[in-house]
Amino acid sequence: MSEVLEGRLLESVVRLIEIAATDLPSDVEDALVRAFSVEDNPSAKSFLKAMIDNVGIARSKRLPICQDTGIVMFYVTVGDKFPYTSLLPSILSRAVVEATRRVPLRPNTIDVFSGRNPGDNTGRYMPWVEWEFVEGLDTADVTVLLKGGGSEIIGRAKTLIPAEGIKGVIKYVIEAVYDAGPQPCPPIIVSVGIGPTVSIAMKLASKGLLRPIGIRHSNPDVAKLEEMLLEAINSIGFGVHGMGGKVTALDVHVDYAARHPASLSVAVVINCWAARRASMRIYPDGRVEYITHPKYNMG
Repeated sequence: MSEVLEGRLLESVVRLIEIAATDLPSDVEDALVRAFSVEDNPSAKSFLKAMIDNVGIARSKRLPICQDTGIVMFYVTVGDKFPYTSLLPSILSRAVVEATRRVPLRPNTIDVFSGRNPGDNTGRYMPWVEWEFVEGLDTADVTVLLKGGGSEIIGRAKTLIPAEGIKGVIKYVIEAVYDAGPQPCPPIIVSVGIGPTVSIAMKLASKGLLRPIGIRHSNPDVAKLEEMLLEAINSIGFGVHGMGGKVTALDVHVDYAARHPASLSVAVVINCWAARRASMRIYPDGRVEYITHPKYNMG
């Protein structure tokens, strides 16, 4: 890869991070508008209006939607014919450093033992990158997720006794949301992973945050569970920022892996209303297409 092409890709990833930090995806913004239209609690409605106004101001002024710009996480799907795979880790890391300075992002990475903050959102295993490799493609899809600390505080996982079944999963998820209360800045997005181990369940739950609001799982049984959980969580009545009301959650996403006969693991990961994510596709000639925010492809 030439230095010019590498520089273009670096700038494209910096731009991707900026888009995620400053421009809420349309599915999330539309969900906030729908919540505003159905909410009848005056306090909750006022908070929703402030959120929607904030989204517009952040977009127009290209400023971060929230002061907590989160931990930078990348999900990368790479074709086996993509020519620049070996360069992506370096490009992603350098882009985080540049985005921290230029967007700006709040420096949020702290060494667990020394307490040192490097000031650029890097550190051991940071930025976090999840890789998936696909046969027959010559492109790479890069999604960035900015995961805030407030909503992460109440993430949890547990291995249930298999006899507890899906009823046990439902109970565990609802208890997790109830115990969280208003801490994760509702209205929230709840993502649930089910599988043979806690680590697999947590991976599924974390990745579920990338799914757009309103898109149901392809398995009709899972889709039905998502709807059931969404209704149950909203019936709790916490409402926006714990002010009470109809909308505690904007959506619930569930995914699963086949389990072991002796285990039924479940994980719950929650995102606040500011679900900041953006995706782009890199072509073999170095051309970049922004997928979730196509307007940035213009000009």
